[in-house]
Amino acid sequence: MDDMNQQHAEDDAPKRTQKDDKDGDLAIVGRSVLINRPRNELFAFWRDFTNLPTFMQAIESIQMTGERRSIWTIKAPAGQKVTLETEVTDLVENEVIGWRSVEGSQIKTEGRVTFADAPAGRGTVVTADIGYVPPGGDIGRLFAKLFAAEPNIQARHELKRFKMLMETGEIANAASHKNTGES
Repeated sequence: MDDMNQQHAEDDAPKRTQKDDKDGDLAIVGRSVLINRPRNELFAFWRDFTNLPTFMQAIESIQMTGERRSIWTIKAPAGQKVTLETEVTDLVENEVIGWRSVEGSQIKTEGRVTFADAPAGRGTVVTADIGYVPPGGDIGRLFAKLFAAEPNIQARHELKRFKMLMETGEIANAASHKNTGES
């Protein structure tokens, strides 16, 4: 047998796209979206964490407790709520915002959002990568997927809502549209 067939090359794709999407005890999720708005505008909106509940349905509220710290109240499956305190760990103006939960938080999580100019002046590519310890481990993660509460699904929907909000000033949802019977 050829040596090439016996060797397994390291996967250099982002961890969130690999079959084994875990980094230690953290499960990695994330998505990218192209938004037709300037990078500095998107960065400024996201950097004010109190704006996040406007497009992230899982976040009930965020209270700033300092320049780099905040307390997040997150809706969890089965009507539960989770509170965690986060600290900003990486901040590069108009490029990167990184955060992680601090010791004593109910969930261990970390995240990073990047903002990059899209080719040909088409706006900004926003990429969010989030690591979290699934409540209940891998079984809890599978259960959450069945009820569309899994963070990877939420990440996709939340970035779509962020795009709608930033491009149009509002978030369309099924509840706001009435069926008129027209085709």
